[in-house]
Amino acid sequence: MDTTSTLFVYGGQVNQKFVKYTAKLTGKAKPKICFLPTATGDAPWYIEYWYELCHNIEVEPHVLKIWISSSSQDWSFEEYLLQMDAIIIGGGNTLNMMTLLKAHEIDKALMKAYQNGIILAGGSAGSLCWFNGGFTDSRPKELTFVEGFNFLPYSHCPHYHSEASRRPLFHSNIANGILTDGYACDDLAGIVFENGKPVKAMSLNENNHSYYVYKQDDQVIEERLEAEIFETF
Repeated sequence: MDTTSTLFVYGGQVNQKFVKYTAKLTGKAKPKICFLPTATGDAPWYIEYWYELCHNIEVEPHVLKIWISSSSQDWSFEEYLLQMDAIIIGGGNTLNMMTLLKAHEIDKALMKAYQNGIILAGGSAGSLCWFNGGFTDSRPKELTFVEGFNFLPYSHCPHYHSEASRRPLFHSNIANGILTDGYACDDLAGIVFENGKPVKAMSLNENNHSYYVYKQDDQVIEERLEAEIFETF
């Protein structure tokens, strides 16, 4: 049977309902889910927040920290990640996070996990990184372009309506060809991709949505994706 490569992206910060949805995608009764807090520099508060999210739901939580030494572990990053049922990347500084993950070749381990059917997920920096590019607040002064890992061949915009500058910037850069056609998510909405194609949109309420934004005949068109409300599960 062919392996399905699945990515679940959402517009904002990880929360318990997004973790539950990720767990649901694994099809496991108590999946092993690994959290990467790299975008905050493995901040202790973020790791504590992750374990708080997981303490009363049916998952086995793990954390991959990259501020380590060889004397502190006897396994590689790849070996650790390939034991998981799902991997979630958290928010923070997108550019710094991607630079570090590439330096440690964790991006290659994530691709292997993806190809092996391990669910990949994330929001904010943890969603933008999977796409071919988008705009980030990782640098001073203004939002700037960042190239993603290109697991998904589209551009991306998280925080689509929660930050006033995001939507017009996304549209203008699709219009002028800086960005390819792509997908945008409000903070409490997300999209599931299988084998590089969107197959389902979800939301935590009626006010948050996901969108396909594309250029056609010199105009930028925004299509809202019909979503399932996770509260119904």
